[in-house]
Order: sequence, then C-alpha cells, then structure tokens
Amino acid sequence: MLLDQINKTGDIKNIPANKYPELAQEIREFLIDNLSITGGHLASNLGTVELTMALHVALDLPEDKIIWDVGHQSYTHKILTGRKDKFNTLRQYGGISGFPKRCESDTDCFDTGHSSTSISAGLGMVKARDLQQDDYTVVSVIGDGSLTGGLAYEALNNAAKLETNFIIILNDNEMSISESVGGMNKYLNGVRTAEGYLNLKEDVYAQLRKNKKAVTGIRRAKNSFKQLFVPGMVFENLGITYLGPVNGHDTAGLIRTIKEAKKVKKAVMIHVMTKKGKGYEPAERHPARFHGTEPFLVENGLPRNPRTTANYQDIFSTVMCKLGDRNSKVVAITAAMADGTGLKRFRNMYKDRFVDAGIAEEHAVTFAAGMAAGGYRPVFAVYSSFLQRAYDQIMEDVCLQNLPVVFAVDRAGLVGSDGETHQGIFDISYLSTMPNMHIMAPKNKWELSDMLKFAIEFNGPTAIRYPRGNAYAGLKEFRAPIEMGKCEPIYEEKDICLLALGSMVKIAEEVRNILKEQGLKCSLVNARFAKPIDTDYIHMAAKDHKLFVTMEENVACGGYGEKVRAYLDENKIDADMLQIAIPDQFVTHGNVDKLRQELGIDAKSIADRILKEIHR
Repeated sequence: MLLDQINKTGDIKNIPANKYPELAQEIREFLIDNLSITGGHLASNLGTVELTMALHVALDLPEDKIIWDVGHQSYTHKILTGRKDKFNTLRQYGGISGFPKRCESDTDCFDTGHSSTSISAGLGMVKARDLQQDDYTVVSVIGDGSLTGGLAYEALNNAAKLETNFIIILNDNEMSISESVGGMNKYLNGVRTAEGYLNLKEDVYAQLRKNKKAVTGIRRAKNSFKQLFVPGMVFENLGITYLGPVNGHDTAGLIRTIKEAKKVKKAVMIHVMTKKGKGYEPAERHPARFHGTEPFLVENGLPRNPRTTANYQDIFSTVMCKLGDRNSKVVAITAAMADGTGLKRFRNMYKDRFVDAGIAEEHAVTFAAGMAAGGYRPVFAVYSSFLQRAYDQIMEDVCLQNLPVVFAVDRAGLVGSDGETHQGIFDISYLSTMPNMHIMAPKNKWELSDMLKFAIEFNGPTAIRYPRGNAYAGLKEFRAPIEMGKCEPIYEEKDICLLALGSMVKIAEEVRNILKEQGLKCSLVNARFAKPIDTDYIHMAAKDHKLFVTMEENVACGGYGEKVRAYLDENKIDADMLQIAIPDQFVTHGNVDKLRQELGIDAKSIADRILKEIHR
C-alpha cells in the first residue's frame, strides 16, 4: 500500500504523481475504517483529502505553515505527518486530538477549534515572518461556512494591505455543519456557475474581431464587464488576488495552483471546490450527520450503538415546537447549528420564525436583542463554548437593556471527545458577571421543559445550561414549580447539605448513597439557579447543617460554589463549605466519565473528599 510508505512529514513527496488518486483512495478508506470505530469528524475530512495532499507536496513542512480554520478537517494532515499509527486513539483520553495541536507535532503551527480564526492567525504569522526576514510560506485554509463569521472579514480587510505573500485557501463545499447560509453563500453559488462568463466573453470577441473600433470599445468596457461576471471580483476589489474556482479533487491541478500562488507578492485567495463526504456514499448523502459522527457500521453508515433514550437536544426540540405552536412570538435562532442544537423540527414547522445566522454568534446575539426589542421572544440555541465568542454582545446589547432573550446553552459542562476548545465549563463564570442575567440548570428532562417555559414568560435575560448526552429521567416525582432564584430541596436531613446544580444532581444522588452507607446524614438540594442563588434557603439550612458541599460542572473561578462561599463569609454564617468544581484549567479530550474521575468530580472522588473534610 502507498500509505505504508508515509511515516513522517515529507514522505508524500516520494509518491509519483500518477499515484496520487490511488493514495487519496487509500487515505479515504483509512479514515472510514478508523472513524467507524472511534467516531470523529468524517465528512469534512473526506472532502479535503486531495487538498491536503497538494499542500504537503507544494509546501515544505514544518518550515512552511498551514493554519486550518476550525481544524476539524486536519485528519489527512495528521496522517501525512507521522500520526497514522495513533488513529486508534483519536479523541480518546491520552490519545491524539481531533484538532491541530502544537504539542502533538511541529507541523501543527496553531491550535484551532473555533471558526473564522485562520486568516487573522495567518496574518499574524506573516507579520512575524517578515519582521524576522524569513521567507517561509503561510497558508490559511478556511471553509465557506467559516467565511460567514465576522472575524474572517476583519482579517480580509487587513490582508488587502499586504505587499508580501500570504495564501488563503477557500475550501468551498457549500456546508459549515448544516448548509451554509447568507449573502456570501449566494455569492459563492454564483461563482460556482460562472462558466457562462467565459463562454460569453469568447462569443462577443469572436463577433467583434473584424471591427477594430468595436474591439477598442469593448476593451474600455472590460473592467465594468468583469465587475458583473468575473468570479472572485468581490475579493479582487478588496485587493486580494483571486485564483479559481479550482477542482478540489484534482491533486496535480491544486499543486500547480498553490505553486503559482506562492509567487504573488500580496494576499492571494485560491477558491477550491470540494465535496463534503466524498468517497463514502452515506456521508455524501448526509454530510451534516457525518460532520461529527459516533462509531458507525461501514457497510451502511448506521450507528454502532443506536440511541434508545432521548437526549437533552431531543427534549429541547420537542418543547420548542410546542412553545412555537402556543406562542406566535417565539422565535428560534441558531448559528449554523440547526441539527446539532435540535432546532431542525422547529425550522420545518415555523420557517418564518427560524433564523440561521451562520457561524456568527456575535451577530446572532445582537439580532436576538433586536427581535426582543421588537416585541418577540427569541431563543438562541448555542453550544456553551461557542456562546463565549459573543460576550460583549450579551453584556451590552441584551443585559444592559434587560431584554427578554433566552439563551439555550447546549453542551454545558464536559463534552468529551472534542477537547479544550469545546468543553462548556466557563459559561456560569462569564455569564454571571453580567447584571440582569439569570442562569438556570435542569436536573432532568422534565425540568428542562419547565425551565424553558418559565424563561419564555420571564421579562429579562435568561440562560438555561444543559449537558450533552442522554437526558436524565430520574427524580421524576420531584417537580416543584420554577420560581426565580429558588432551589428545590429533594431529601432533607441534617449535618451535610449537598447543593448540586444541573447535571451534578444525578451524581449528588450517588454521593448521598455512599455517605449514607457510612452512617452519615445528608440533605440533597437541587440548586436550579446559578444566579441568583437561593440565599434564603442557605441561611435557613445553616441551622441544621455543619457542612455545605456545592457541586457544579463549571470551573471553580466565578462558579456557583464561589457565590455560595461569598454569601456564607459575608453573613458570618458558622458552617464549613467544600466547593466541588472543575479546577481552573483547560480540560483535554476524552470520555466524560474518565474526565470526571481525573478532575475529581465523580461520585466516589466527591464522597472521599467529604469524608476527609468531616474527619480532619
């Protein structure tokens, strides 16, 4: 096999050009076989095999630099840089990351994981290169979906001033995670069908060649003509040289284009057309489903372990559709994540009240603020780690005006395999700094429904944080009405009080059982609100409890526990407190249960800490 000859960076240069199609096929088979076992980002990587091969042939790594926007399409890059033997550990604890990591390889020059950053980072590297008087090549690879993010345009505007080489590759597959949306997508659709320009141009010149005056006139009009028809003129007008569109599955053609682009002493964009999921029929038919896939059966693409219970996204989806039916003022907003957040059904049922803002969280938040100011009840469904990109907009445009925007904060807490850039462990900390913000977390699937209904009726900003994965179906008998800032006592005893928030309520049940086996009395309280905290209950409970234990799936700094500790200290309440939270650090990729053990927030670790605390 040709792939056996590639064991380190640069080995691809020893593969004859006529063997490139065969190598591309082997890489695709390797990806499909491995990801069918480990899971991962399949469709995006199948679409960029030839592009990655061409970059590795045309460039000299690690001296030259490739910045992958988001980085979920870098698997072929990892294979070609000596990491193929580690693919059985992909996205597993202690294994290789699903994204570029500088600590993994000197060919990973910039850690990525979020969208629309590559051009800015590339410009920074170009500036560093030129200041040091080096001459290596810098390439930023960005998808058409990422080009919906405002940061990309800020960088493009800056790139237009360059008088030195910088290559931007626009990987155009008409997809981000869901289908790309917006004006840039419409523009690129026009580019995809721009062959007519060439035919029209030739026909016009053929008719006018015999008339010199007419030829002179048409030449004078050439620039205006190009403005109307030439692909890429929007980039040319910015001052960026445009090459393309180029067939993204023609390795030899891509190599030639990249080598030509290296000669340009300014910013140059290569527009590459690729097919997401190429080479695997299930992924070609359902690229969104295979964007980030769980382990699957190669023969048909079906999951190896089909879900048998509803997850939190399913519950959110069902409740949103019911709310949309009952209240014509309910509007759903997503940032290119209709499938991932569970809004696909709402979109199908209430098309006029669904908005996909593209990968543009900042815009989505301020857009939601405008809708709220206009009398509607917008619900912005967004992953926790993506929402942090819109901190300023939440603060200035929503909270400052006290507008009734609902933030459905999906993937809150540990999310596992995607690692540091996707762990939703900071949202309580950054949202709770904002006046007028109210933060809830449900203990189970019924409480998510109740909280969403409560938030729609509440006249101010609210955030509901809920985890990835199966929705907890326990504690069904405990369903007290939601009251602003009020917790829900579940089991009331004495001595030890477990104040658990959201996903930690289930773990707190296990902790309580362990402590009861040790003969200890223990209350269990569903905190419900991370902000405001239920100070009345804490004050009352301090009469019968010697130790408060706060439990949350958020970093300790700025978290729920910190607020409880501050209240106890400020009011000189004579009770000890143990804060169970994620240490103030970035958390690597891995199985969530394994990560909880490593971080000390699993039931056994928590119980051990409590026992140590009361016996010290």
